[in-house]
Amino acid sequence: METNLIESATLGGSVDAVNLSIWGLFWSAHWIVKAVIVILLLASVWSWAIIFEKVVRMRWLIQKAGRFEDAFWSGGSLDELYDQVGQRPNDPMSAVFSAAMREWRRSLSRRGAGGSVTGSLQERIDRVMHVTVGREMERLERYMAFLASVGSTAPFIGLFGTVWGIMNSFQSIAASKQTTLAVVAPGIAEALFATALGLVAAIPAVVFYNKLSNDLNRYAGRLEAFSGEFSAILSRQIEEAA
Repeated sequence: METNLIESATLGGSVDAVNLSIWGLFWSAHWIVKAVIVILLLASVWSWAIIFEKVVRMRWLIQKAGRFEDAFWSGGSLDELYDQVGQRPNDPMSAVFSAAMREWRRSLSRRGAGGSVTGSLQERIDRVMHVTVGREMERLERYMAFLASVGSTAPFIGLFGTVWGIMNSFQSIAASKQTTLAVVAPGIAEALFATALGLVAAIPAVVFYNKLSNDLNRYAGRLEAFSGEFSAILSRQIEEAA
């Protein structure tokens, strides 16, 4: 007999083989336990999709930021770099630079039309860069709350399925009036299967949430540092223009 089958005696005295494989446990479980298992499986799949997308995107953003900083500090013209980046860049650091340069060029165009470059320009540029950093980080942090929710709630959802499965197991024991391992084991296995899936969904979500949160915090600090340095450069140019 296969190792994933176990014999159990019915009330009529016959012997039935109970399938203890994963599929067998799922199909023989109560519908509430099945619902819990399906929810945990979907949460696990969606969590891994988010994790994969975030990890790949963070690597790409770090490489992109490195190339942009090399071009920025190469000593070339900021106007030429702005023309290369464009008004709709696809990475946050270039977006911060583009937003500041766009505000700077608008002020220069007003100055050419008879206006003047005033000290309020520095405040506007700083505000524009701050808003851009916040908007870009909000996009990067999308779905991070889902990982946190899965990491904190999946074990409890699995525990709920376990409790419900054990209650049904006790009811089966009471109905059959038998307490042999063949009667108890299937119900207990079904119940513990939900707990295992809860841990399978929660552990990767917690680990990668912490890792991605640290990566995002470091990247946000990198954007803030660039904003401060670029603001200082534009401040000197504003003083010279004034």
